[in-house]
Amino acid sequence: MAELDSTKASGRYAGRGVLVAACVSALVVNANTSAVTILLPAISDDLGAPLSQLQWAVTGYMLVGAATIVTSGALGDIFGRRRVFLGGLALFVVSSALIALSTGSAGVIAGRMLQGAAGSTILACGMSLLSVDSAGAGQMRAITLWGAASAAGGAAGPLVGGLLVGATGWQGLFWIDAAIAAACIPVAALTVRESRDPNRPHSIDLAGTVLIAVVLVPLVLALSEGGGWGWTSPATLTCFAVAVLGAAGFVATERRVAAPLVDLALLHNRILVGATLAILIVAGTINALMYVLSLYFQDPAAFGMSPLEAGLATLPAAAAMILITPLITPLAQKLGSRVAVGLGFTVATVGFAALAFAQSAWSYALFVVPLIVIAAGLGLANGPASSASTSAVAPAEVGQASGISNMARYIGGSLAVAAAATVYSATIDTQQKAGADAADALAAGLSRSMIVMAVLAAAGVALALLMAHHRTHRSAAAERATASAAFAHTIPSAAADAD
Repeated sequence: MAELDSTKASGRYAGRGVLVAACVSALVVNANTSAVTILLPAISDDLGAPLSQLQWAVTGYMLVGAATIVTSGALGDIFGRRRVFLGGLALFVVSSALIALSTGSAGVIAGRMLQGAAGSTILACGMSLLSVDSAGAGQMRAITLWGAASAAGGAAGPLVGGLLVGATGWQGLFWIDAAIAAACIPVAALTVRESRDPNRPHSIDLAGTVLIAVVLVPLVLALSEGGGWGWTSPATLTCFAVAVLGAAGFVATERRVAAPLVDLALLHNRILVGATLAILIVAGTINALMYVLSLYFQDPAAFGMSPLEAGLATLPAAAAMILITPLITPLAQKLGSRVAVGLGFTVATVGFAALAFAQSAWSYALFVVPLIVIAAGLGLANGPASSASTSAVAPAEVGQASGISNMARYIGGSLAVAAAATVYSATIDTQQKAGADAADALAAGLSRSMIVMAVLAAAGVALALLMAHHRTHRSAAAERATASAAFAHTIPSAAADAD
């Protein structure tokens, strides 16, 4: 207790400018991320683009984010965190305008890919700016506020997106995003002090960044199109082969570069590997769930909800994720990370299994309890896994471990959304060709995609065994922020070291 009092006494609080710039931008990025799935049907109707094509507006965002989240942080350490943060904000403004002005799916997808780079840069550098501008209790307050803003953005995104579709058209979300990000630029430029890490090697692992894309793009393409191409077709097998070769090239590259994107030696840490895979599954299943439910809820053959109604329909999941947050740390401290993560995935598996029994006759009320159960389970798994991913390594390795877990969030989202979207659409097509009506075909597609999610969540239970007997210690500020921001999907799990 005396140590805690000492920390409070010596704390340095972040300036108002950096708090506003980092927290507001994190809120906007996460609101944008969670809102886009709600907007897809409206974008599809307006542009005449098939939903299967617009899926790349979601997966493309995550693919680019996975490739750039670590690199953007490294660029900030070398060239200045404020400078790179401002670059991320400027790119976010440009990408939002590009999407809003698009008259076809290509512009939307390209804009979302640019947003993936911009969003990952804003999140990585924004948290670093807060960490170097504060210390002790002040840092705890700053990172907790940042995490709360991220969680609020993730929860509010579907509601705001749904509301704006009816009021301004789907473009309204992106114009508002651009305006808010633009307003953050002068705030950051005038009030945030520059910082960099003089001890960090000045080499950037650009080859590793490119190879991440070489692995993920053909893999997601195969998962997305394999059903139509045929899983043993030359095109599908070529995609898988390119992904495997890219993975081999990535490993070879990371072994020889001075400042690797991923320190392969860390992958010998059993706890870190188990925790990272758990984080990947949490991010993947929650993103895939929201993607499929958004399409199902708004389809005229199912509930025919408006975008706003569909956004409101996701509230039980968001509320459960937020309400369980205060319970996560005490429970993980009592049970240990392995048991807490395993329990969380077990609960989520039960929820997904319940949705696997969905039928066209179900009313929305029957979805509420499974949604709450899934969100609570994934929230319980995410908090201890995020904490274990950084507390299981030496202090000097925390930044690298955090980068790995952040990358896993983006990778999990892109792969799981692609898989769930493929199963959902392929099942609907098969059912309709067999003579099923539209409502029954949609319910079958939802059911099959939930089976996939249930299998992934069950795999999370097995992965909990990899985490060995790790027990969560009293949570640090950044760990609290991660737990509270679990719904936001792409939140760094440790503060960067101060200069």
